[in-house]
Amino acid sequence: MRIYVRLAVAFVIFGCLPAMGQQATTVPHIGFLRAEAPDAFLDAFRDGLRGLGYEDGKTVVIEARWANGYLDRLPALATELVRMKVDIIVTASTPATLAAKRATSIIPIVIASSGDPVASGIVGSLAHPGGNITGQTLMLEEVAIKRLELLKEAVPKVSRVAILWSASNPVYAPIVDGLERAAPRVKVQVRIIAVRSPSEIKSALVGAKSSHCDALYVFEDPVFRSSSAIMEFAASARWPAIYGGSEFVAKGGMLSYGTDTSEMFRHAATYVDKILKGAKPGDLPIERPTRFELAVNLRTAEALGITIPQQILLRADKVVQ
Repeated sequence: MRIYVRLAVAFVIFGCLPAMGQQATTVPHIGFLRAEAPDAFLDAFRDGLRGLGYEDGKTVVIEARWANGYLDRLPALATELVRMKVDIIVTASTPATLAAKRATSIIPIVIASSGDPVASGIVGSLAHPGGNITGQTLMLEEVAIKRLELLKEAVPKVSRVAILWSASNPVYAPIVDGLERAAPRVKVQVRIIAVRSPSEIKSALVGAKSSHCDALYVFEDPVFRSSSAIMEFAASARWPAIYGGSEFVAKGGMLSYGTDTSEMFRHAATYVDKILKGAKPGDLPIERPTRFELAVNLRTAEALGITIPQQILLRADKVVQ
């Protein structure tokens, strides 16, 4: 009888061990997939999580993967995160989201920022995305045209603008078409320059200079965020330039107009929180940003001999003196 009792006790003790082991590994793992080089947006995402009671390394673990501007690396990085069996994948940019979607139809995907996910085939509807994907989208075409208008308003003498875009990002082709249509109304000519990786940027800009462009327009694309060559070339060519995010202005770019990307990454944490608490990603509507930033670097403008009009400065959200 004692033997049976001992066996029963042993069964209970050892039978509980797997469950105890499972409890020790229940900290959620969040994949973070970016096409760019490491930057402050991961910190913004961490801030968003912290505000909701999560701490990286303690109550969650973030597994970050970066493509350093080379978009062809994204599929392998997405597959790596899936093999790690992360609980959620947070993506930024259309190429990163497409790579994650192709890698898994099961693990929830939260888009921190991207182009139109309906137009690019990521989801069928913003209101009812369905499947395993939700998040946020940029209003790219409207913002793109407004950016061109601001460049002309800031520097009225600009007449021929080099538009630098990433041909590896499928979301931009119709937006470039829209910019070409808008150019006569804005009273500029545009030269469209397509690149596919950071290694092509310098030669593309040299070609633009030889065609007598006098200003530069840069999309908010992973290929460009990973390159320091653009602002260096703009300075040497004495080009006024406008960019797609205020991080460019902080590094020496003259103007930028676009969404508050850091805020989008902070807000992405709310989606992660809801999914970890049981929400289905396909039931969470994809949101559009409501806040846009105009940033000006007066030091850069002064170095170029440009006086930024007062009406631009009064509307600016950020001014670097």
